[in-house]
Amino acid sequence: MDGAIIAVIIVIIFAAIVFASCIKIVPQAYAYVLERLGAYETTWGVGMHLKWPVIDKIARQVPLKEQVVDFPPQPVITKDNVTMRIDTIVFFQITDPKLYCYGVENPLMAIENLTATTLRNIIGELEFDQTLTSREVINTKMRSSLDVATDPWGIKVNRVELKNIIAPAEIQDAMEKQMKAERERRESVTRAEGEKRSSILVAEGRKESAILNAQAEKESAILRAEAQKEAMLRQAEGQAEAILKVQQATAEGLRMLKEAGADESVLHLKSLETMERMANGQATKIIIPSELQGIASLATTFKEVVKND
Repeated sequence: MDGAIIAVIIVIIFAAIVFASCIKIVPQAYAYVLERLGAYETTWGVGMHLKWPVIDKIARQVPLKEQVVDFPPQPVITKDNVTMRIDTIVFFQITDPKLYCYGVENPLMAIENLTATTLRNIIGELEFDQTLTSREVINTKMRSSLDVATDPWGIKVNRVELKNIIAPAEIQDAMEKQMKAERERRESVTRAEGEKRSSILVAEGRKESAILNAQAEKESAILRAEAQKEAMLRQAEGQAEAILKVQQATAEGLRMLKEAGADESVLHLKSLETMERMANGQATKIIIPSELQGIASLATTFKEVVKND
């Protein structure tokens, strides 16, 4: 009796273990490929699933997340026969777990070899300088070619990047010398442009200074001329005013003589005194008109006027 109970317990435990082994939980971002009796049966998504013991088998657990593979440098030859080494990075994602499992034996190795051959074909159409400056073009062509080639394997190539382009040592030395010469040339050009700009600024400064000096001298000459003109005008006005006052004084004196009944000798004397006042004692030369008879006749006429009055 006890032996029968133990046997039942063992059977129950064994059945529980078998049942537990038939329960599978698929985590997020994974897919399980199920085979039944060695043939593809179905693909399990996220969640809990049951399988038949013995006859069902999980063939592969396939990750659905995007994967990154860094392939080692591959030797390539450019159109102008320059041998270089290029390593690439491929970003891909499994879109069909069934094709991924049964499409190719070793998907990663297949992608690596396909990447190497595609890269050789693309680089073989470009020259060395183009290869260095056409990374984006090369990346786009490789991604397009790999995506089409890997589609039967249930793989989608999202992106391809050239990580490093390793040129031969002698070409690297030549490139460094070329870069050094280019930097020296740019430095010389920059220095020459600076000196040229400095010379232009100095010349412009001198030009502006000369213009300002000439303008200042012109304005100063104009001011001096205007001052001299003003002084001459004032002097002329003063002389005219002095002559006017002398003439007025002379006329006043003649009028007073007329009123006082002066004779001819007094008129001659007054005329001489008038000329002396006109000289003002400062002239070194007195110009006496040659027509002295005119003065005498003027006095005579004045006398006759006085008598008539």
